[in-house]
Amino acid sequence: MKNLIFTSENACKESENFLVSFFIIVLCLTQTLVLAQNKLSFTDKVYETQIKTVQLYPSAGNPQDILQPSSAPVQQQNLLLEFDDFQDQRNNYYVKLIHCNYDWTQSTLADLEFMDVYNEFPLNDYALSGNTHERYIHYRFQVPSVKYPGNYLLIAYRDDVQNLILSKRMMIFDTQIGISKDNQQIGVGTLNWQIQSFNFVISYGDIQIINPTESVHVNIRQNQRWDYVKINLPPSFVRDDQSQLEYRNTDDSKQFYGGSEFRFVDFRSLNAPGVNTGKMIRNLKPYELYVLTDASRGNEMYSQTKDNDGNFIIDNLDYGEPSINGNYLYVNFSLKADAPYDGDVYIIGKFNNYQRSNENKMKYNAATGLYESRQYLKQGYYEYQYVVESKTLKSFTIEGSHFETQNTYEVAVYNRPFRPNADLLIGYALIQVNPR
Repeated sequence: MKNLIFTSENACKESENFLVSFFIIVLCLTQTLVLAQNKLSFTDKVYETQIKTVQLYPSAGNPQDILQPSSAPVQQQNLLLEFDDFQDQRNNYYVKLIHCNYDWTQSTLADLEFMDVYNEFPLNDYALSGNTHERYIHYRFQVPSVKYPGNYLLIAYRDDVQNLILSKRMMIFDTQIGISKDNQQIGVGTLNWQIQSFNFVISYGDIQIINPTESVHVNIRQNQRWDYVKINLPPSFVRDDQSQLEYRNTDDSKQFYGGSEFRFVDFRSLNAPGVNTGKMIRNLKPYELYVLTDASRGNEMYSQTKDNDGNFIIDNLDYGEPSINGNYLYVNFSLKADAPYDGDVYIIGKFNNYQRSNENKMKYNAATGLYESRQYLKQGYYEYQYVVESKTLKSFTIEGSHFETQNTYEVAVYNRPFRPNADLLIGYALIQVNPR
């Protein structure tokens, strides 16, 4: 009889475990299907036109925080999300986090595995704009902490996940390993003067890494650009006796084009517009601003200018409080071209997530010999470049590319342990090339 009772209890427990596992699998599949139906893009993207000026950055109380990448150490998770919504009334917005693999595909981790609380957070911190030409609501959200370092996609939606409004990538990193730039020239040589090369060394010390060439993945991103990132770069040398991985690439395909310093326009003040601003039309609201006409730099020598690596800064020198007093205006960009390029021309920068969309595509005006684009932007300081998408031309045909350009690279190192079965971001470093 005791054996029968014992067997019955085990059967009940196994049945309960099966039901729990089945429920978790169904829940994960349901979430995946819902996200797939809404065409979620695992990148920085705005899904509705009334959502403007999306920023995600580490908030540490410094004025330069806004220029930093959307990354934070796991010990001090301080990422802040901000955006504007052109609505007269507040909406019920929510935020959710999705854990991702090193290649920004969705991982198999369930929400409760990487979070201590329910994974849905209302956006309750908001303020109405004041003294602006058009009304909007400014939202702020302190991103909640996660248990594990790694890649995360933040998504915001209205009422339920079917109504996506934005998605932003973020990286939470640990400092278990060391990453250092190696200034030795061995392995850096290249005959292509448009390419920027640098070496670095990963030291993993006492961390147990089995077969690092298979379990370690290294990604490098230039100037916070998700359109210019190298995924899963292999090491040049593995030093098992020193617990080191050396990266000394000479293959051009694994290195970066240096590009050029970014162009900029300053309209932090609408009463006295700054550098590179041209005509301002004030008889209609919103105002219309015409930026001074640009020209190609593709055949020019390198020119050293100070920039913020393509970033933008929201500021209002007229009335202060730029987050709620900053005006939006139509900003007209133009690029001189005697004939259209063999491909599509786009204006890109961090302000539009470097996306090649119809909104950022420039139109050629044969009558004026200009490529033209009209952007709806908030008062501030903006950096930008022009790129060509073509089968015959390089993307930097208009801007040029030089090894002397000052650039900032993010080196992200991932490892997948036995538990949790997910890619953890165990090392992260910013490497400056040609710092001024």
